[in-house]
Amino acid sequence: MRTASLPMYDLPEVRAATAAFWASLARNLRRRGLAGVPDRLVHDRPVAELWNDPGLLLSQCCGYDVMHRYHDRLLPIATPQYAAPGCLGGTYSSMVVVAGDCPFDDVREMRGAVAVINGAESHSGMSALRHLVSERHVDGQFFAAVKVSGSHLASLEMIRQRQAEVAAIDCVTLALIRRHLEGAMRGLRVLGNTYQAPAPPYVVRAAAPAGEIDKVGAALAETFDDPSLADCREILLLKGVIPASREDYRELGALQDHAGRLGYPVLQ
Repeated sequence: MRTASLPMYDLPEVRAATAAFWASLARNLRRRGLAGVPDRLVHDRPVAELWNDPGLLLSQCCGYDVMHRYHDRLLPIATPQYAAPGCLGGTYSSMVVVAGDCPFDDVREMRGAVAVINGAESHSGMSALRHLVSERHVDGQFFAAVKVSGSHLASLEMIRQRQAEVAAIDCVTLALIRRHLEGAMRGLRVLGNTYQAPAPPYVVRAAAPAGEIDKVGAALAETFDDPSLADCREILLLKGVIPASREDYRELGALQDHAGRLGYPVLQ
């Protein structure tokens, strides 16, 4: 049996909808002759294991990872379109979140603050924030410290607990948190948002046969068109999907290159 996962927005509160989405997608994959399609998605497994699994059939990955660490392992085949504030077409952004009593109106005014990121290789939590402040660094530093929380939800809690002052939160994650976790934004406010970027793509192994890649893409499109899944997709904030290639995600690498040319390759 092969491996499939959709880890990017895998809140426990929406897993029933994700399971229904996968059940339909799995049927469409089998109908196209793909063997070893799993009945269930993998949850709570480290993404490094998921995305390095030689039996990987389908996953969803941060575009930053696609263009960097997993460039030779994962291939983007489709970009989901989300119905969340901060999304436009196949793009998304991050919301810059601070405490409710934060005196600043722009993150670029927050030199010397303590930032928190969900991970060092996250576009939404790290690279998007780095891009916003890259022109304001002094000798390669803007923040007094940058802490790593491990997740966007944990970053919000660190700001609430005054362990950090600012974070960039994936707008889809934030919309799901607001909908399903009452009080998650209590005491916090959105300062602004980052620039648009391609939303996290659906990916397959880069070494997958071309015929298999085509079948996975077609099955995805069919699943998004299934009228019986309308309620399920609404819960997941999914409104469409468009074909994608590695070329569509090159701008994420360009953001890092831009920061590097400004002398700010590392968020600090």
